[in-house]
Amino acid sequence: MSAQEFAPGLVIQHIAPPLKLADFKAIAFDMDSTLINIECIDEIADAVGKKAEVAAITEAAMRGEITDFKDSLTRRVALLKGVPAEALEGVYAQRLKLNPGAPELLKAVKAAGLHAMLVSGGFTFFADRVKAQLGMDEAHANTLEIEGGLLTGRVLGDIVDGEAKRQHLLALCARLGCDPKCAIAVGDGANDLPMMGVSGLSVAFHAKPKVREQAMVAINEGGLDRLLTLMA
Repeated sequence: MSAQEFAPGLVIQHIAPPLKLADFKAIAFDMDSTLINIECIDEIADAVGKKAEVAAITEAAMRGEITDFKDSLTRRVALLKGVPAEALEGVYAQRLKLNPGAPELLKAVKAAGLHAMLVSGGFTFFADRVKAQLGMDEAHANTLEIEGGLLTGRVLGDIVDGEAKRQHLLALCARLGCDPKCAIAVGDGANDLPMMGVSGLSVAFHAKPKVREQAMVAINEGGLDRLLTLMA
C-alpha cells in the first residue's frame, strides 16, 4: 500500500485501518519533541548561553545527518559543563509541557491494557518526571553526572542511542512474552528508527522527513491522540 492521507495531516502506509488497540501489548515513546514540547538538552544549554550551538547539533542528529548519536550526545553534554544542577528544575518547571494529546493517548492505551514505556536519548531527570506525570510503566534515559551542584559535562553509564532504544523494546516484549509486532513505537527523530523498525506499528509524530518517510503512520498535524482515529 502506498502512502495516503487518511485525514488532513495524518498519513498512513503499509497498514489498513481500522486497527485494534487491544491487539497490541506494548507501546514505546520517545520523549523530547514527542511526548513533550522541547529538546531538554537545548534548554539546559540556554542557561550558559550555548543553546544555538547545542541545538544545531541536536537538529542534525535528529535529521539523521549525524549518524553517531553517542558522539553527538557526548559533544552536546560536554558543552553543559558548569551548568548549575538547579537549572534542570527550571527547565522542567518553566519550559517543559506535555505535547497535545499525550494524556489522552496514554489514558487510552492503559485502558486497553498496553504496557507503556518511555525510552529517551534525553535525561532521567526529565524522563522520570514525565513517566510519573503520564502514569507510564517504565522509563529509560541517560543520567547526567553532577558534582558539587554542577553538571560535569559527562553522562554516567551507557548512552541510550537508537540501538539501545531497539534493545529496550525487544527486551520489554520478551518480558511480556509477546512478539515485537505486538508493539507500537512512537518517535520523531532518526534515533527512533531502530525501535520503530522492529515494531508492529511505527508512528512518526511531527517528525523529521526521514522518519515520516519510513513510518507506517505520520501525524503531521494535531496531537498524539490522533493515532486513536485509526483504531476501532
